[in-house]
Amino acid sequence: MPPRHSKWPRTILLAGIALLLVSLVVAAVLASVLTRGKQEMGPRRLKWKDKGTTRNLREVILGRCYSYVAARDKDCLKIWESLKQAFIYKNPCNITPEDYQPLMELASHPIPCNKSLFWSKTNDLVHRYTKSNHNFLTLEDTLLGYMADRVSWCGDPSAPGINYESCPKRTECESNPISVFWKMASKMFAEAACGVVQVMLNGSIEAGAFRSSSIFGSIEISNLNPDKVSAVQIWLMHDIGGPQSESCSGHSIKRLKGILEERNFKFNCEENHRPVQLLQCVNNPDHADCRLCSSKMETP
Repeated sequence: MPPRHSKWPRTILLAGIALLLVSLVVAAVLASVLTRGKQEMGPRRLKWKDKGTTRNLREVILGRCYSYVAARDKDCLKIWESLKQAFIYKNPCNITPEDYQPLMELASHPIPCNKSLFWSKTNDLVHRYTKSNHNFLTLEDTLLGYMADRVSWCGDPSAPGINYESCPKRTECESNPISVFWKMASKMFAEAACGVVQVMLNGSIEAGAFRSSSIFGSIEISNLNPDKVSAVQIWLMHDIGGPQSESCSGHSIKRLKGILEERNFKFNCEENHRPVQLLQCVNNPDHADCRLCSSKMETP
């Protein structure tokens, strides 16, 4: 019978193995906790107050591009890539005009003279008009505007580089992807205008039809070229049956006239341009403003 103390080496070995296994389990648990902590402390997606990037933005932009250009010589894939590179993985409050310059060059196309139609606070009416009368083009009827109309996008420094949950409003930061895009597109649209240009304003707004802070007042007017534009025709539209807060002799229209004349533009203002008013009357056919011979048109 072997001596009793010969069992100790085996006992010590088993204890050592058990201790090693416990150490490995503890190490694995600590590693898991530390890794989770690092992930939680990693970069988080920025949160904003406006809706996020339009789902399937790539498909929307490409579909509209292919639909618009038809036989025109435009590379829609390059246009999409140029748009994406303008904002992806970028802080959406740090977008610059330079970010969009390649896109503007790729998507630009000539605007025929006498066809440019600008607008302010008449979004629905002006686009109903251009859809029924193809003699005029708003910015939203150009390739750039058509692709971007009613969609949104913004980036984020963290993966996947696009924020589908929220994007900043203009009140949160002015240098956001949407504001910078529309300012640049508006500038380019104004620079391309030639001949007689039309402007549709809302005369039923109590604050005034012309606002210096609007895109038209702050960007488009200053980028019209007096050497290319022969005259500016204002269509001052009132809501059917609505308030006529301002006329062509109103305070904001006078201010607009002064700005245009100072830049050597010829100026004319017409209240309730009849072709546009007839479009308004589709939904109000029995209203007094919609009679074929209204009191304003009757002769004595």
